[in-house]
Amino acid sequence: MAAQLRLRGTLALVTGGGSGIGRAICARFAREGAQVAIADCDEAGAAQTLRGLQAGDHQVLCVDVGCSKSVADLVAQIQARFSRPANVCVNCAGITMDEFLLKQTEEAFDAVLRVNLKGTFLVTQAVAKALVASGASGGSIINLGSIVGKVGNLGQVNYAASKAGVEALSKTVAKELARYGIRCNTVLPGFVHSPMTDKVPQKVLDKFASMVPLGRLGEPEVAEVCAFLASDDSRYITGASLEVTGGLFI
Repeated sequence: MAAQLRLRGTLALVTGGGSGIGRAICARFAREGAQVAIADCDEAGAAQTLRGLQAGDHQVLCVDVGCSKSVADLVAQIQARFSRPANVCVNCAGITMDEFLLKQTEEAFDAVLRVNLKGTFLVTQAVAKALVASGASGGSIINLGSIVGKVGNLGQVNYAASKAGVEALSKTVAKELARYGIRCNTVLPGFVHSPMTDKVPQKVLDKFASMVPLGRLGEPEVAEVCAFLASDDSRYITGASLEVTGGLFI
């Protein structure tokens, strides 16, 4: 039982917790004994996530991660509700607006970077400030990047750029916050079943799966890796980028 409760006493903030990978992370954290603050711009989706969590003291919060005031309000609400800041933060909020370079609009490029990269920056900064101000002895920030940020992908110039930025941001944050005992790592999923892939034709998904050495798309394995990075089991890991791809692009 102890191995299944390695996050007992943890207060975890998960952005993008209203669906997909974020929802799986919330569920995994709750099973590990964490209190979970489920943050999403889709409050109904976050509420649905809450209904599926193992019993515990959890909270649903609405946030626009690309807005500094909204993020500040989010951190303040967590402090008011739990009387402490989140000591684990998973930045999972993300969007895609795919188009080939020659047709990509400036508006779509800006929108994706606003959520995926600026949002990760704003939430990471706000959580880190709250932790340092509280005198907490440590913390773990986990940012969701993508293997696409390393290798690129057709039709995803904005998404690839945003995820490459997330990885670089995380490595810098790891260096700056190490003095406070706060770790920061990046998880790089490959092709994973999610609401994003639900929009992709099955024949395209089958083609993706055929490219993966393990022969399938990812499932909840990303949540397992996040639980590891949130726990003391990874206490000597910071600034790392962990690929969860089934061997894709090795």
